[in-house]
Amino acid sequence: MPLSRPADRDHIHTRTVTCQGFRRKDGLWDIEGHITDIKTYAFTNDDRGEIPPGEPVHGMWIRVTIGDDLVIRAVEAVTDYAPFHGCDAITPNYENLVGLKLGPGLRKQVRDRVGGVHGCTHLNELMGPVATTAFQTVFPILARESLEAKKQDDPSADGASKPARRMPLINTCHGWRSDGAAVKRIAPEFYTGDK
Repeated sequence: MPLSRPADRDHIHTRTVTCQGFRRKDGLWDIEGHITDIKTYAFTNDDRGEIPPGEPVHGMWIRVTIGDDLVIRAVEAVTDYAPFHGCDAITPNYENLVGLKLGPGLRKQVRDRVGGVHGCTHLNELMGPVATTAFQTVFPILARESLEAKKQDDPSADGASKPARRMPLINTCHGWRSDGAAVKRIAPEFYTGDK
């Protein structure tokens, strides 16, 4: 169901965040994020001159390479569009994220390593959707492969026993609440509701 009909209004700004997950041939995973900010009107920028409608004010990319354990093995960041000359000079600092694990506490760890003048607000914001994309990319594939391996070992396996990897999802949102219908159905060993 879409949002309700809005009041009369003028479109001013569009932020687009796109993230994609890839499995590499070497067994690692690449998660790529791209963020753009676009205005619907022209304006003058001291460093770039006239920025026409539709030309990005911000346009940044980040790629993190992770293992099955979600630990960052490599990072590449690029700034294609920025409001100031020199914004792109900070992108090599994102290599400081190598060794971090995508998961709880990530935002603070990113701020500690590339926060403030040591990083880019927009690239830092992008790390949240990148982490979520990593979960959505890695865990379903590993769960499927684990189930396939169990079926090869025991052809009568029906998938009723879910991989332990699902446990970290418990209580991370309303849908995965421990007393909810999804946990009761998908991970009954972690269900805390009425039996």
